[in-house]
Amino acid sequence: MAADGAKMGAIPTNLRLLAVIEQIALAGVPLTPTEVNATIGLPKPTIHRLFNTLEEEGFVQRDLNGRTYSPGPRLRQLAGGIMSSLRIRTARQAILKRLSREIGETCNIAYPDRDAMTYLDRVETEWPLRIQLPIGTQVPFYCTASGKMYLSSLARNHLQKYVAATELERRTPNTITDPDALLEEIREVRARGYALDREEFMEDMIALAVPVLHTNGRLMATLSFHAPTQRFDVKKALGCLQALRDAGRELADLVNASDEE
Repeated sequence: MAADGAKMGAIPTNLRLLAVIEQIALAGVPLTPTEVNATIGLPKPTIHRLFNTLEEEGFVQRDLNGRTYSPGPRLRQLAGGIMSSLRIRTARQAILKRLSREIGETCNIAYPDRDAMTYLDRVETEWPLRIQLPIGTQVPFYCTASGKMYLSSLARNHLQKYVAATELERRTPNTITDPDALLEEIREVRARGYALDREEFMEDMIALAVPVLHTNGRLMATLSFHAPTQRFDVKKALGCLQALRDAGRELADLVNASDEE
């Protein structure tokens, strides 16, 4: 059913909702019904009826502009469930455990939710002094390494809309609360391919994050570690960047290979 940019042709009635969901999931940015229909080619009344159904059932949600739609809570929950399948999770845990042993700190996988990053998986450090952010914890985009990594993957106009609409609450003395400064920080993250949290979310904690990419180059999750400043500074954290990137590629290969089976 995957599209290659041309119209799909005649789609059986029982697959039309799935075709719409597929296009929204592949795009990675909010879409209008007309933009989705440019690929799947359904009658205009039909595409709007499908979007109404998906919105009512929580699979998509309308954005603030009233025109575009993004994945809704049920679709995000579905995506998280796929990434958490037992076979993938076993291999994923092995990668995380090895990385955590190599770095000596807690390692996390997070995925972007509607307005926060959600921790999907983690392996805890054995140090008695550690920072507790359990699976399911949601953390802001603008002041965390994983969140800034995600923001760097957004189209510039969507990033600007996010920054303009978000209250940049000061979590610590280091939190970036100036919109222009945050935009500059995200530009730097986009250029260098990794993100740092320099005690911006919690005092005495730093973090480093890299993307986990789908085969189409779109960010599907982030891989990060965090550590107390008593044990790590930014220079030491960057010394672990290659190990983090290698593990991120392994995680991407794991999910992408599963998609192809």
